[in-house]
Amino acid sequence: MTGADSLHPLRTRLRSLRPAAFGADPGGARMERIRNSPNFADGVFQNPVGARTRPSGSTLEFAKVYFRKEDRVRRSPNGAVPVHATTLADLARPPASGLRLTWMGHSSVLAEIDGRRVLFDPVWGERCSPFAFAGPKRLHPVPLPLATLGPLDAIVISHDHYDHLDLPTIRALAGTDTVFAVPLGVGAHLERWGVSADRVRELDWNESTNMAGISLTATPARHFCGRGLRNQQHTLWASWVVAGPEHRIYHSGDTGYFPGFKDIGAEHGPFDATMIQIGAYSEYWPDIHMTPDEGMQAQLDLQGGKPHGVMLPIHWGTFNLAVHPWAEPGEWTKDAAEEAEQPAAFPQPGEPFEPAGTLPLDPWWRAVAAPIAHPWRRNKARDVAQGQDSRDLDLAGER
Repeated sequence: MTGADSLHPLRTRLRSLRPAAFGADPGGARMERIRNSPNFADGVFQNPVGARTRPSGSTLEFAKVYFRKEDRVRRSPNGAVPVHATTLADLARPPASGLRLTWMGHSSVLAEIDGRRVLFDPVWGERCSPFAFAGPKRLHPVPLPLATLGPLDAIVISHDHYDHLDLPTIRALAGTDTVFAVPLGVGAHLERWGVSADRVRELDWNESTNMAGISLTATPARHFCGRGLRNQQHTLWASWVVAGPEHRIYHSGDTGYFPGFKDIGAEHGPFDATMIQIGAYSEYWPDIHMTPDEGMQAQLDLQGGKPHGVMLPIHWGTFNLAVHPWAEPGEWTKDAAEEAEQPAAFPQPGEPFEPAGTLPLDPWWRAVAAPIAHPWRRNKARDVAQGQDSRDLDLAGER
């Protein structure tokens, strides 16, 4: 037996010890396709513009902020988060306009579009973590059990981080016949968890697939990937465009701000509704998540530079993933939307709404949130006076 041969059984044994939640590494024909991607270079997937994917600054300073008692109190609700009480009954009625969105919390959204049902980034688990005993815990219950959601035409995954790709949820959905649309490489995780290969459509950026009379297109995003102890950057991350005969919608996934939003909008927009990430931002990772101001700018870019459609803020309220106050993303986004004159919806988790109808606007988070300092309001006036672009400033760091 050669040295290489003796290593093969060792690798097999090590893989068998790998927690199921870590998923699987791409291999074979899937890995060959990854290597041939125009977005893969130097052994990893690349961002459309440069991005720091590791926290910047001093680890000690970050720890001080993270564990400071008064700040920790602000990072969680101080009461029960209100969850819409009649989600199941509301969903039983078809949308009058042909388009309805239901935010289930964080980035999970059920989109009913032109008679089809698309579920984005479904996370029904209690923790966004590989372990049941540790990691960020859900701050509100899911609006309804996954089993009662009803038939789906497509499940769309933006990337493979735990708060977007949840093992218990995928295993539950593996027993259905629904097709998954995922970025390149993510199919390896799904197949390990029981989803048959013929139900997985893996797309590189700017590739599309059609199912049930709608098209789904993977579009660029500025983020990163990885689930295991080693982050090989061998799975892609994406935003998504879903287009039906009458409506178009966009889901940002996780992303930092970048000029590519304008290109996405020019090619695929304008959109009747967008789902834009506006939470879990920080001065320690400014390139991979957007502040609410950046999210609003992305919204305008996607819509050709002016307010259009309805923006649904996502990636906030459900898990504590950053050092900003729990309710700050909602409060800040509300201010940004009013200033930009951009219609935005603020539903409770589980509250369906139609972008063409009456929008949920009540700031429900205020009843269960600690006081918020609103530092961005002061920064706005200063930026205008100094002729600065607020996206270049560390807004969250000045609280």
